[in-house]
Amino acid sequence: MTTAKSSSPVIKIARYTLLDEVRQKSFVVMLAMCVVFIFLIRGCYHGNYMVNGQALDAGIVVGTVSKLAFHLITVAVMIITALISMRAFRRDRDEGAQSSILSKPITRRQYVLGKVCGLWVLAAVFMFFLQGLVFLIAVITAKAVMPGFLAASLLCAFNLLFVVVAVLLLSLLMPEIVAFLSAIGIGVVGLVIDGINALSSSQIVHTMAIGADGLNQPDLSLGRILYYVWPKLYGLQHLASSFIGGEGVQGFRSVYPLFNILLYCLILGVVLLRRFKEEEVV
Repeated sequence: MTTAKSSSPVIKIARYTLLDEVRQKSFVVMLAMCVVFIFLIRGCYHGNYMVNGQALDAGIVVGTVSKLAFHLITVAVMIITALISMRAFRRDRDEGAQSSILSKPITRRQYVLGKVCGLWVLAAVFMFFLQGLVFLIAVITAKAVMPGFLAASLLCAFNLLFVVVAVLLLSLLMPEIVAFLSAIGIGVVGLVIDGINALSSSQIVHTMAIGADGLNQPDLSLGRILYYVWPKLYGLQHLASSFIGGEGVQGFRSVYPLFNILLYCLILGVVLLRRFKEEEVV
């Protein structure tokens, strides 16, 4: 009974946050632009693609186009989520909603959890809707059913949770635009780190790293530490996309990004709750 009472304010704030963002003209415009983009790529499923004078198999074309659309939509929604999250606290404060909500028997913890849940659900539904359109276009246009596409979309929702929590926390510590750019920087640096790791793990680079005495040179410990410690947004996105092509999970290393992002969400969430307790509500 106590749990139900404590969760009710969180649900109400989450619903208020979701509906408030949906009513914003900027959100409607961004949604319309994304839908138009998705329908523009519909023609890619009809194209005839040649490689070395040979036509590509239709299944390869469908899989490649669907994966490309999946990655573009995921990245676009993460950027939109960062834009929405960076001004969430300020809008409530400027409009007086923050002081009005916290003047009621609602704790700061419930308020923050409600904001996080509302923004996360909004972003996840937004992404699932767009990627669901791609799934339907592939079914209708190319007669290709990819059940792993929707599963991949659900998995990438954890990336959106990370973005929401991280940007909300950063917006309390620095100017909003800096918080947004910092979140973008985290994703870009993670992509670079994963790319360098993939390059260093290749057979050619491994052979070049062998010394004249036939022994391997010492590994760059800093690079390895960064690879495992840095938020693995791209790694989780790559894991999710593997379900589209049917590759699936291949050992613990492939699922490590999921544990990495979940751990970051937990740690940043705790820090966010503690930091907001020190905020002055006006």
